Amino acid sequence: MELLLIRHGLPLRVENPDGTPADPPLASEGRAQAERLAHVLAAEPLGAVVASPLRRARETAEPILERVGGHLEILPGVAEFDARSASYVPLDEIKRRNPERWRELVAGELLAGVDVEGFRRTVIDSLEDLARRHRGLERVAVFCHGGVINVYAAFVLGLDRPFFFEPGYTSVSRFLVAGTGERSLLSLNETGHLRSGGNRA
Repeated sequence: MELLLIRHGLPLRVENPDGTPADPPLASEGRAQAERLAHVLAAEPLGAVVASPLRRARETAEPILERVGGHLEILPGVAEFDARSASYVPLDEIKRRNPERWRELVAGELLAGVDVEGFRRTVIDSLEDLARRHRGLERVAVFCHGGVINVYAAFVLGLDRPFFFEPGYTSVSRFLVAGTGERSLLSLNETGHLRSGGNRA
């Protein structure tokens, strides 16, 4: 089976002073990114479409469902590690406005309060269980988050560092999941569908 891990489109910045989870929707650019992805992805047979429960992932999946039909399966185990955070600031904005904070994020210094191993285990277990439940399907698309893609890619590649690259918005990373247990990386961070419109990936 081919497992497609797709990062959500660009979300809005949300900061909730009352402490409730931010859970931002897509920005207009993020919706355009999702439409471009769906235009390309509709040519590939999808046995199932799955998403994180977070709004930005579900909204990114909507355009492909409008094209191919079917229903959206929600998989809680592929929510991002900051799902309960009261604020969400897109990485592009952090890069532009606070380069020092961006360097700290890349170095992993801002993950001090995160149970990284618990997050890693939840993601891997959830995706492996998904693969078992959908065994025999040609292709499954999972709309999720940058941290989730990092963790599963590191698992397949045998890397000790669970966060090692920045997936582009609506990027596609492909994995071959064999019923005999083998896991292979087919591609990482495909963003060709964004090039014609000039969207930042």
